[in-house]
Amino acid sequence: MKNRLFVMSAASGAGKTTLKDKVIHKFPDIRYSISATTRSPRPGEVNGVHYFFKTKDEFLKMIQEDALVEWNEVHGNYYGTPKSFVEETLAKGERVLFDMDVFGKVNFDKVYPEATGILILPPSPEELERRLRTRASDSEEVIRLRLENAKKEIEFAQTNGKYEHVIVNDDLETAALELERILSQQN
Repeated sequence: MKNRLFVMSAASGAGKTTLKDKVIHKFPDIRYSISATTRSPRPGEVNGVHYFFKTKDEFLKMIQEDALVEWNEVHGNYYGTPKSFVEETLAKGERVLFDMDVFGKVNFDKVYPEATGILILPPSPEELERRLRTRASDSEEVIRLRLENAKKEIEFAQTNGKYEHVIVNDDLETAALELERILSQQN
């Protein structure tokens, strides 16, 4: 039987979205989980496709109603995984690929301990900073916050996280092949 739940975690700018976009189309039985967030959409992002964009009040109501598998506050915004999406997808017999921070994954693992963890690492702190600056979507203050948080997230993942696989994203093609191999694995 194939693994049904995969959780990718990475510091902002490590390339998990690029990797996901490069391989997900090869797996028609895997749905990409769309997270709810209170952060503003970036250019080109569409509600219900990239994220479910929520106001802070809407998100807090979801927390209050226990409508999230996990949630966390990251970089001053809330992110979480809607329970209904996970349950409906699994009921259809499909598999799910999640993108969540390392702290959210700890909570997710309490509900779904069978999930396969995939940690995506940048090749170096310098390369991570270069990628964040090249993206040109954040202010200097936000970039500094993301870099500080990245150090904490990577350390936490390596000491407290449950990650069966680690991919260092130094070459996109090689990293994509590794992710494809992981998603193809049988239990």
